[in-house]
Amino acid sequence: MIGFRLALLLLLAPIAIALNVLGLIVYKAMNPPNTRSEQHGYRGTGMVLLQEPEARAAALAGNAIPASVPYAGDEGAKAGTVYENVKVLGEVSVGEFTRLMVSMTKWVAADQGCAACHNTANFADDALYTKVVARRMLQMVQHVNADWTKHVGETGVTCYTCHRGQLVPPNVWFSDPGPAQAGGSAQRPAGKNHPSRVAGGSALPFDPLTPFLEQDGEIRVASRTALKAGNPQSIKQAQWTYALMMSFSKSLGVNCNFCHNTRSFYDWADSPPQRITAWHGIRMVRDLNGNYLNPLRDTLPANRLGPAAGDAPKVSCATCHNGVSKPLFGIGMVKDFPELKARSRQQSDAR
Repeated sequence: MIGFRLALLLLLAPIAIALNVLGLIVYKAMNPPNTRSEQHGYRGTGMVLLQEPEARAAALAGNAIPASVPYAGDEGAKAGTVYENVKVLGEVSVGEFTRLMVSMTKWVAADQGCAACHNTANFADDALYTKVVARRMLQMVQHVNADWTKHVGETGVTCYTCHRGQLVPPNVWFSDPGPAQAGGSAQRPAGKNHPSRVAGGSALPFDPLTPFLEQDGEIRVASRTALKAGNPQSIKQAQWTYALMMSFSKSLGVNCNFCHNTRSFYDWADSPPQRITAWHGIRMVRDLNGNYLNPLRDTLPANRLGPAAGDAPKVSCATCHNGVSKPLFGIGMVKDFPELKARSRQQSDAR
């Protein structure tokens, strides 16, 4: 009896699977995806961006900006003359300084309030590491808005661009040492074959961010000529680059032809202008990780560091973009907070 049931199960299982697959095909045929195409390249090249209205509506809801208190002006006493230990915003008026602090509370610590960064019994105290970090992050925001306009334009960034009301931005990252591996023939093959969220769920190299967004690894691998002439690159290098491109695509919610002309990926002359913007963005991210975030590793407590010893949280494209091609869909908040774009990298850098 058991043998008969087993045989019947083995007979019916493939039929059930086939019927399910057929049903899925019929369902998809009768209910095509609700997509909208937007051409952004040369006609006939297939350079279109496909979007689902439902996904776009969800993204719009997730990128809403908080209400802003009206600008308080620059008249009156300056914060540095009224409050103690103001090292970055001392030249800002007391009214605007207070407005910015209230705004930062909503941007960065919506649940914790002022106590997230301050000893509320003594606001001048630097005992909390979060206050020291916040001061450095203010300098970083000013630096981005003053010195990286080739990437952020006049839209700029604020604390909210990355933090979205949370003390730790939802899309920071750490260097990934990967799963423990045996040596010899069983060792991990070039960091691959472990599906990675960063690499779009692929089994390409699972940590494409460290060599390219923390270090300055060579990204370009496409050769203009065949065989060994010109600029030959290995398949291994191409896999690392492709994993990085997949992380870019996921970070911005776009496909490859948002920055590349698909008939000639390497050709800058035929590429959309977004490729130039992205080029500057890659270098901006390296700058921020190297000069602002990695140096904080000695300030942060152990529970804020990554799995690699002493690895500080870092930024990538996803940190600001959060899945859309323009952070916050291009809504500029910094225009309402001029103190966040006042200083350039060449000016004094109080810490």
